[in-house]
Amino acid sequence: MAARFFIGPAGWSYADWAGTVYPQEIIRRRQQLAWLARQFDLVEINTSFYRIPSPAMTARWLRAVSDRPAFRFTVKLFQDITHARRLDPDVVADCRNAIAPLHREGRLGGLLLQFPWSFRCGRQEKIFLRQVLDAFEGFPLAVEVRHGSWNQDAFFDYLRSRAVMFCNIDQPVIGDSLELTARVTAPSAYLRLHGRNQADWFRPDAGVAQRYNYLYSEAEVAALAEMAEVLGREADRVYIVTNNHYRGKAVVNAIQLSHRLIPGFSPTWEPNLGTIP
Repeated sequence: MAARFFIGPAGWSYADWAGTVYPQEIIRRRQQLAWLARQFDLVEINTSFYRIPSPAMTARWLRAVSDRPAFRFTVKLFQDITHARRLDPDVVADCRNAIAPLHREGRLGGLLLQFPWSFRCGRQEKIFLRQVLDAFEGFPLAVEVRHGSWNQDAFFDYLRSRAVMFCNIDQPVIGDSLELTARVTAPSAYLRLHGRNQADWFRPDAGVAQRYNYLYSEAEVAALAEMAEVLGREADRVYIVTNNHYRGKAVVNAIQLSHRLIPGFSPTWEPNLGTIP
């Protein structure tokens, strides 16, 4: 395998990781990100989806991982753009300013444009996607779509023409949902794992924690690692993000994948599966 694998969870600030993942001393000192950076070479920033971080906050994140030169971030784009479909110039400028320090320092693996299941492959959606890609040109970009209508060669060819990563996803496949793929459309590849909790995925009264409450089995981890190896045959780097964050399950599966894909992987912490409900 010639590719370099970067593997880690989506986010690091979850109340239900206290005691399950983080030692209490780490929480008391607010060193969760620095602690994760000792386990992994990647974390996906998801707070940026809910509010645009300030450059000062971005600088704090960089300081937290300053002793880990191989560490990378991926960043989830603000929801007002991807979900509300508002491309306000001031919001774009604020997003670019927030992300720029990570990019300048060589720490940005990708800016993730994650669109919802309702974002179908239609004329207006394709126009809007092009506008968003234009607005964030200059950053390494990744596109995540969840509806199966996008699974067509013309779409993947368009991403290749712009060297934009297609974000392959593992999600509960219900109706027209996009199935798991192994597409490489840029020098780097992206694989994002949401779990397979079909019962709660589209349930209206299910909270975020319930939707992502899924622990991949050893057999499922092995199959996903094989798919990652397929991506690695075409890409120079493969970013793998575990988003099944409930009760630290993302950390467990990220460690399991790392053991399979990263030679010499040796975290300072190993999960006790008996403590992960």
